[in-house]
Amino acid sequence: MMSQRRGIHVDQSELLCKKGCGFYGNRAWQGLCSKCWREVNQREKQRQIQEDWALAERLQREEEEAYASRHQKAQSQPAITPFNKFEERKTKEKSSKVSTVTKFFTPSIKTPPKKDAGPFDAQSTPSPSSSASRQSTLDSDRAAREFIDFLKPVKSGREIFKQCRAFTESMVYKRDMGADELSESVQDFYQNLSERLQNQFKGSSELVEKVMDEVEKYMMTRLYTEVFCPETTDDEKKDLTIQKRIRDLHWVTIAMLCVPVDEEIPEVSDSVVKAITDIIEMDSKQVPKDKLACITRCSKHIFNAIKVSKKEAASADDFLPTLIYIVLKANPPRLQSNIQYITRFCNPSRLMTGEDGYYFTNLCCAVAFIEKLDGQSLNMSSEEFELYMSGQTSPHWPQPTVASSSSGTAALTQVHNSLDLLTGLGERQERVIEKARQLESDLIDWTDEVEQKVQSALESFPLETQNTTPNAASGTASSSLSAIDSENIENEHLPPPLQPQMFAG
Repeated sequence: MMSQRRGIHVDQSELLCKKGCGFYGNRAWQGLCSKCWREVNQREKQRQIQEDWALAERLQREEEEAYASRHQKAQSQPAITPFNKFEERKTKEKSSKVSTVTKFFTPSIKTPPKKDAGPFDAQSTPSPSSSASRQSTLDSDRAAREFIDFLKPVKSGREIFKQCRAFTESMVYKRDMGADELSESVQDFYQNLSERLQNQFKGSSELVEKVMDEVEKYMMTRLYTEVFCPETTDDEKKDLTIQKRIRDLHWVTIAMLCVPVDEEIPEVSDSVVKAITDIIEMDSKQVPKDKLACITRCSKHIFNAIKVSKKEAASADDFLPTLIYIVLKANPPRLQSNIQYITRFCNPSRLMTGEDGYYFTNLCCAVAFIEKLDGQSLNMSSEEFELYMSGQTSPHWPQPTVASSSSGTAALTQVHNSLDLLTGLGERQERVIEKARQLESDLIDWTDEVEQKVQSALESFPLETQNTTPNAASGTASSSLSAIDSENIENEHLPPPLQPQMFAG
């Protein structure tokens, strides 16, 4: 069993930050937590800025030296024509180049024009773009009203709202920035606001957490259409890739992943369906916290399914394979975009600690496992794996023995037996339909044959009398009598009046 789970097992230490700070890491941050990632990123940016300044100074010195050498050479040569205008033009060109290089390597922040509005004016929102839907506008207005209602009893709530509104309005003008720059701006705002709140509400960490949750809800609801799956990233391409990958892995079963879940139990089946529903529902949420809540509910349903199946508490080695199975069954829409959105714009403290961070890290590991899934991970040859992936064949499962059959294999066997029974019933139905068609054809032939025999009999023995009226019958009888030979009538010695009566009778 351990050898089968070798490709799926993830130790607790692998989920933590590579720097050893004790927080949960993330694949999007190269295995680091948000805190260590920001420190590394800031050091890299500082180093890059220093290199850029050194390059700018070197370019400026070279330009000055080149200009000085050209100026000295021009003075040593005899003057043929006045160079006053030429020197003035070169001086302007030199100063323009130097200022351009200096401005290029100098960090600048474009501050958008401020609006003259009240601090709690919920209607002072930037007009939505042409691509924004009416629903997103309604969601933004509702989030603003709820945020205002929450901040009314909070100390300095008016100032908090003003800062959040100003920041969201400034983010609208940064839509052309890269996703990493947008994420860094949001994370810096979270950190600065959290530090100010901690200084303001000393000893009340719960209140700070509630305020930060409402801040995240307000800001990300308004910025959702701008920062979710931005055009500057390849998130959409990754979504299509992982979606096709999961679709190609539709043949992977519970037994292959060693998932300790028995879907024959009604409670387990309900938990599996709820877990699939929750992971799919994640895409319908706009706030990172709500998306994380969907992942947490999905994970808890998975733990419940494992507990009911094994009749004991589930372990981490049982949870991750089951989560992989749920993701394969659900094939959630825009999976990579949702993971990246949570990573970039969620409150970092929520991803670094707590059950939300733990379950989210496991989901990232499950997606990474699906992307790298091969035959060795499923204990099969590479050739067999490629045949299944290409759809040229499907796995056939042997009948389980009494000693080694597991609950998952027994359930799968029952499904195959049911399919075989349905196939047999289908074949029998086809045979019955064929016999019914043959019987219908035989009845038609028999009817035609009877009709032909009756017609032949009628043609061989035509009827000489027909049902007519009494007068017509008398006339017919008379004509028939006249056709009979008179000699026969005389031999019969029958009186003439009785002859019509006899024929009529």
